Amino acid sequence: MKVIALTGGIGAGKSTVAQFFSELGANVIDADHLARIAIERGSEGFDEVIARFGEKIL
Repeated sequence: MKVIALTGGIGAGKSTVAQFFSELGANVIDADHLARIAIERGSEGFDEVIARFGEKIL
């Protein structure tokens, strides 16, 4: 199995390339999506971020 990582700045086309690979049958993991879930309001991750950085970051 080959592992390919897509990196680049905002608007570089990472999502477009990921969609292309997905259409070819590749398994695609969207780290941005996973990160949003991990710190979703009310989650344990959200509580940990607030505990570390305080309410001022909201």
